[in-house]
Amino acid sequence: MMSLAARSGVFSPYLQATAFTVAGPLKPLVPGVVYNILRCKYIFLRTISFSSGSAGVRFAHTDLRIPDFSDYRRPEVQDPNKSSQESSEGRRSFSYVVTGASTVVILYAAKTVVNQFVSSMSASADVLALSKIEIKLSDIPEGKNMTFKWRGKPLFVRHRTEKEIATEAAVNMAELRDPEHDKDRVQNPKWVIVLGVCTHLGCVPIANAGEFGGYYCPCHGSHYDASGRIRKGPAPLNLEVPFYEFQDEDTVIVG
Repeated sequence: MMSLAARSGVFSPYLQATAFTVAGPLKPLVPGVVYNILRCKYIFLRTISFSSGSAGVRFAHTDLRIPDFSDYRRPEVQDPNKSSQESSEGRRSFSYVVTGASTVVILYAAKTVVNQFVSSMSASADVLALSKIEIKLSDIPEGKNMTFKWRGKPLFVRHRTEKEIATEAAVNMAELRDPEHDKDRVQNPKWVIVLGVCTHLGCVPIANAGEFGGYYCPCHGSHYDASGRIRKGPAPLNLEVPFYEFQDEDTVIVG
């Protein structure tokens, strides 16, 4: 083999050439770049670990930034040495207030919806207007009966004479199919106000007719007296007395 001296003699011209500085197109390194290169080399050397005679290389990134969420955290929980129990109590109270307010709003909205639904099912204004009727009593002569329309039904208003009042007050209660005293059916003995609907099959009786001088239903032969009580025929009950009140001596309001 060629000795070291011989090899150095052969390559001496080339080795001597390296001793001269040859200008080239490359620019000298900037100090900051040199510093970064040295820093990277230093970091690389630090990541080499030796164990049991064997070398292992571990690369680590040191340029990663840990995310900071301080801007999104509440000020009272940023201190790790401070208890957050007080903050939890405050948040719990706030949650209770919000829940209670929401419940009140929901209940009010539900109440409004229910009221509107019920109102839509109630009677209209024209029907409510007919729920009451005002009658001028001076237009009805003594001993006569007048018929009015009330809630789609005939309404009998009778101006009784003194004889009719005495006769109906003296009726034996044991003779009545539907026992009811005359004074319990009238507020003023002079006036009898009943619905003109037969209690048998809903027919309309005729006033001032029949065997007892009151009302007579020609459909099936039911006879009522001047107090509207059933006295003869198939009808099981007396004529119905609606609710009414006297506004004054000359006016009565039915309904």
